[in-house]
Amino acid sequence: MMGKRVWGAPLVLLSATCFGFLPTFTAYAYQHRITVFTLLFLRFSIAALLFFGYLAVRGQLRLPRGRDLALLAVLGGVLYELQSITFFSSVRYIPPPLAVLLLYLFPAIVMLLSVVMDRERLSGRRLTAMLVAFAGIALIFGLPGGSVNLLGVVLAVGSAIFYSLYIVFGNRVSPSVSPMAIGGYVCVFGAISSGLVGGATGELRFDFAPAGWWPVLGLAVVSTVVAIGSFFAGMSLIGPSSAAVLSMFEPVVSIIAAWLLLGSQLTGPQLFGGAVVLVGAVLAVTAVRPGPDGTPAEAAAGELESKPVA
Repeated sequence: MMGKRVWGAPLVLLSATCFGFLPTFTAYAYQHRITVFTLLFLRFSIAALLFFGYLAVRGQLRLPRGRDLALLAVLGGVLYELQSITFFSSVRYIPPPLAVLLLYLFPAIVMLLSVVMDRERLSGRRLTAMLVAFAGIALIFGLPGGSVNLLGVVLAVGSAIFYSLYIVFGNRVSPSVSPMAIGGYVCVFGAISSGLVGGATGELRFDFAPAGWWPVLGLAVVSTVVAIGSFFAGMSLIGPSSAAVLSMFEPVVSIIAAWLLLGSQLTGPQLFGGAVVLVGAVLAVTAVRPGPDGTPAEAAAGELESKPVA
């Protein structure tokens, strides 16, 4: 058993690394004039095929029914679609690493939603986590040299809000639906939504150069399927709390990848404000202590300590 557990942390770090390259792949795709909706349609379509191929090989390909199917349609076709549109669009206006750091407002927002929607108790530690995270946003704008494109920040913060709603409602899917199946169906409905909206607006175009396929494949295979698969494999070995904390390695990878591959650098104030956001995220993730049997003591813990799709 211990031999298997030692692979848990490396698998989660692999997941964080794969997720960390997502904004870099996105920026490269834009350089090849791939539209947002084309990129999302291809990402979701390719990822869905790989997810369902994996489930078919494992003999786990089943169609969710009733409430679960309807919920997955909303998760993939609406909430995750909106999250992806706002995040991918934000990268056009602000440095990719800053977009990722702002996305990490989601643990604090999930905590706030849990208090409002599920009437969870607002403890001092939770309140501190939220205040620290939101203070990071103020620091990005308030410090000298902290000027940044407002539209890009609004889009990135909007992405964090939609992702938080996705997590809160995704936590209501029946436990009988596996995480990999959730990933597959979310991608299916995301592809349908991207295709319909992109087709209606004329933004679904495939006339980009052949070289544009490599960032598309990187986004779908590395930053979606491998990232999600390795996260859940690692989490099954070391538990959700440890996995959530190790996932905070993602923004570090994003910053380094954007610097080395895109020449994108954050200013001192942006980096400091983003670091404060990340501290708030860590405080939020670790705010719920496990019970005696190792399970979270409060319902919100399950929402904060897992990462369904990113």
